Amino acid sequence: MNDLADRFFAAVRAGDTAALTALYDPDARIWHNDDGREQTVEENLRVLRWLARTVNDLRYEEIRRHPLADGFAQQHVLRATLPGHGPLEVPASLFVRIADGRITRIDEYADSAATAVLRAAGPR
Repeated sequence: MNDLADRFFAAVRAGDTAALTALYDPDARIWHNDDGREQTVEENLRVLRWLARTVNDLRYEEIRRHPLADGFAQQHVLRATLPGHGPLEVPASLFVRIADGRITRIDEYADSAATAVLRAAGPR
């Protein structure tokens, strides 16, 4: 579980969609509290590609990870620099479900006030 989690967050930081594709179950769904809808894997990869191209020095800090029976929960602060805006600091929690070594679902809760600038600029 920790290895998969480490590989997942490293792939997000690197914008490595090939690695992310390998980690996701093809039918996985990703839900975000800021819009209340589920994304397909391809929709999520499009957002993550955009994020990797748009922000600088993306990193996860203050990580607290907790094993769950079917995956893990992680609390963290995503930090980056958004050109033309400055530093970003987004407290977030993810609940990640895993089956057969692949991510089947993510429920992400991020501080919507902190992500407002990203939503305004983003591909959603």
